[in-house]
Amino acid sequence: MSHNPIYILAIESSCDDTGVSILKNDKILSNIVARQEIHEEYGGVIPELASRAHQANIVPTVDVALKKAGVKKEDLSAIAFTQGPGLMGSLLVGGSFAKSMAMALDIPLIAVHHMHAHILAHFIDENQAKPKFPFIGVTISGGHTQILQVNSFFDMQVLGETTDDAVGEAYDKTAKLLGFPYPRGPLIDKY
Repeated sequence: MSHNPIYILAIESSCDDTGVSILKNDKILSNIVARQEIHEEYGGVIPELASRAHQANIVPTVDVALKKAGVKKEDLSAIAFTQGPGLMGSLLVGGSFAKSMAMALDIPLIAVHHMHAHILAHFIDENQAKPKFPFIGVTISGGHTQILQVNSFFDMQVLGETTDDAVGEAYDKTAKLLGFPYPRGPLIDKY
């Protein structure tokens, strides 16, 4: 008895990079990221510029991801996209594209919570030990810092979060004070 493979096109557009992956069942066939260098000129992400760059990047990034994976759009079983949280304009570009493509192909659409995806990324690598439910998870990013109780793939409870700047913002502000160029976070990690 043979099972048809499930192909999912996944779109991530919560901030400034346009990310597109193609998955076959639980294996990543391609993972393409279009970076937005325009923000270097301003020393940080400008939301309006980010959404405009997503508009320019989304079609070619999807095209490259499909070609690299050797998958035709007609083979897709579903389309996943970052629903939020993130920059509103950037999320609208990725979400609108995903919804339009899913509708045109008459396939399911999967809305993904950005911060839950960070936690569930631990389950991607087949060579890595997987956490056992329930467990405590921590998300530390540019806009969010949270401690969560993860009961299952779909049940996560925020136990605590920052009341002001996220750790990523603190990194960025400190690096700016030290005169580091953009992007600053990786330089703080390095030093």
